[in-house]
Amino acid sequence: MAETTHFGERTVALEEKQGLVNDVFHRVADRYDLMNDLMSGGVHRLWKDAMVARLAPPKGGSVPYRVLDMAGGTGDIAERIVNASVGYAEVTVSDINTDMLRVGEERAKKWRFPAQAKFVEANAEALPFEDESFDAYTIAFGIRNVPRIPLALGEAFRVLKRGGRFLCLEFSQVDAPVLDEVYKVFSDRIIPPIGRAVTGDAQPYQYLVESIRKFPTAEHFTQMIGAAGFKRVTHTAFTGNIAALHAAWKL
Repeated sequence: MAETTHFGERTVALEEKQGLVNDVFHRVADRYDLMNDLMSGGVHRLWKDAMVARLAPPKGGSVPYRVLDMAGGTGDIAERIVNASVGYAEVTVSDINTDMLRVGEERAKKWRFPAQAKFVEANAEALPFEDESFDAYTIAFGIRNVPRIPLALGEAFRVLKRGGRFLCLEFSQVDAPVLDEVYKVFSDRIIPPIGRAVTGDAQPYQYLVESIRKFPTAEHFTQMIGAAGFKRVTHTAFTGNIAALHAAWKL
């Protein structure tokens, strides 16, 4: 029998999921960051700032500090990393979606340090980069859209240098009393209509809500990161565990 996976609440053939996910992000690319602001009340910016603060990219050194920002098409994480390093870090922004990359490349022209980032189309499950070629691997709100998450984690481990840092920001399962019910109502009844009003299409945002619920718990995902070979794996809950920052090292 054909292997299956989930696409939101639907069960689909494993090989079909990537195309379905791509279609979602083709449709929302131009309004993606605006929708993140509306859906989170801007709090996603604080989570992303915390992620880059945890990375703490160096501001100088004898060799370049290279970061792979996976699923980072619009460039918001990359810009934060470059600015935090005062233009020292070199960030490769990689995404499987050409429209997301298009948005990021256009925005990067107005960055403070535009020359410090390059944009590369790539699949997280089969990266076109050499072994041990990056000092850090970051991914924000992208890992849950990968059909074969263990493959993506394995690729992250492969392309990192020894001593390299892995940081993954992802939605999680709300565990705060009352907040969990409020968040569920907001996700089901508010986010899709906001998506329709801003982008003209509610379906992509219905998928995004459903994909969050299907993602493993923070504890389970921590185990998956460790199974890929990473050490000192931790996770930090943000805002009642609406999101979690997963951190690990390649040692």
